[in-house]
Amino acid sequence: MLPTVRTILDLPVIRAAGASVLGGSAGLDAPVRWVHVSEVLDVSGLLAGGELVLTTGLELEKEPGLTASFIRSLEEAAAAALIVELFGNRERSLAALRAAAKGASLPVIVLERRVRFVEITEIAHRMIVAEQLERVERARDVHEAFTVLSLESAGSQQVVEQAAMMIDAPVVLEDLSHLVLSYSARQLDTVELLEDWERRSRTTPSPASTARTGPEQWLQTPVGVRRNLWGRLIVPVPINDDETAAMVLERAAQTLAINRLADRDRLEVSQRAQAGLLNALRQPRGMSDAEALARAASLGLKRSPLYVPVVFRTTPAQQAGAHDATLPAGDPLAGQLEERELLELLARTLKTSSGTALTGSIRSGSIGMILGLPARALQDAVLQHLAVVVAERAHPSGDAGAGAASRWTIGVGRPASSLLEAAAGIDEAAHVAETAATLREGRKSFYRATDVRLRGLLALLRHDPRVQQFVESELASLLTAEARGQVGQLELLGKYLESGGNKAAMARSGYLSRPTLYARLAKLEELLAVDLDDAESRTSLHVALLLHRLRGL
Repeated sequence: MLPTVRTILDLPVIRAAGASVLGGSAGLDAPVRWVHVSEVLDVSGLLAGGELVLTTGLELEKEPGLTASFIRSLEEAAAAALIVELFGNRERSLAALRAAAKGASLPVIVLERRVRFVEITEIAHRMIVAEQLERVERARDVHEAFTVLSLESAGSQQVVEQAAMMIDAPVVLEDLSHLVLSYSARQLDTVELLEDWERRSRTTPSPASTARTGPEQWLQTPVGVRRNLWGRLIVPVPINDDETAAMVLERAAQTLAINRLADRDRLEVSQRAQAGLLNALRQPRGMSDAEALARAASLGLKRSPLYVPVVFRTTPAQQAGAHDATLPAGDPLAGQLEERELLELLARTLKTSSGTALTGSIRSGSIGMILGLPARALQDAVLQHLAVVVAERAHPSGDAGAGAASRWTIGVGRPASSLLEAAAGIDEAAHVAETAATLREGRKSFYRATDVRLRGLLALLRHDPRVQQFVESELASLLTAEARGQVGQLELLGKYLESGGNKAAMARSGYLSRPTLYARLAKLEELLAVDLDDAESRTSLHVALLLHRLRGL
């Protein structure tokens, strides 16, 4: 730290000169940035602030009445202190200085004996330069330490611990939700450090740059890149050197931001490589199984006795309650972000499971995976674990059971002992996932072909023009009525068909009162111009309705 006025006054050369403080004692702890020697009274324009001014006061001896204005000009220039050498019979100057110093905030010091100003300036400047050199060396040490952590892609805990060690105070890294990501308590007890953290953090405003804010005056700095901030580093205790602590926090924040971007870049490169190989395996074009195994192993898929093709298909939220509406395309950027988050989640989950995998995007809204397992008996357990983790990610509140509407539907193809055979099964898994996404009742953690049955067949045929013509022919009157605002006809037909044509069962379910239900079914029958009691008519309508609901895939 810079020497203070008090430190300068404690120098032997000053003490030997008989220094005495006439006024402004409250400013003795002000830092001295430089020492300036002057014999002119108009010196304020030559100062930048923080200077200790040395003078013999000969000009004040000539005009003692200017003493007060001279001291005021130094105060306005933010000088650190004034030292006046009053050697000899200088009673007039001393009296004027005493009077002016009484109300001064600037320390006013007089020296009774002659002193060589050059000795004072040499010693003081040596102290100031030494402090500046120490600051430069400290900045270099901080820079080197955090550069190494950046090159090593150190984790957030390691970066936080390095910052806490350099500051010698507790440091906390939190996210924008005020949740603690990493911390180093140092000499403070962990319970004391983190006690009631979220409330305390929420009452502490986040500044745009490094600063102390809030009721506890936390020293903090934002973490992130420009507008993409994702957290802040905090020193939640008072410390002696805010300047050094701020430098350390800012360098630590830069390291955290760089490492996070590097991690994301590395992960995205890995994801692109896996996606490229996954799609190449689906159409191998002469690639041997040995080559496929070698390339997959280089990307983390271990040789296994069993490979399972899996596809995760996005399920728009509105689909859970609106199966009869065409699904909107949505925001493509949001979709890409969601796919990337799922890929990252699957990568983290597989690290703690029995299997390894090759994972990548196979088309918009679909993530493909070839899951390698050491034993067939582990298949359902690993798939269930993946399904639970994905469901918990979509439903953090805990409503992630098998009956909950999941954001992702999981389709599973037939397992194979050959990697290329499993890759060929990705299309089947994708078909299962797409079809299962349209199921309304009895949601499962994951689906196989045996779970989608007729719906799966219809999903394969849905783009055939003859099938589309059949749907339009069967449902034309209802679709026209819906288009004219007579909503609810398709929903009524669906519930009637799902109840097996049992009107009494529909009435008992509380969907509609019995008279209203019978009246609406009569109107529905009139619109369709068919006999709803006829089993073949119901089958034909049910197939058409299933195809209609599949059109948004």
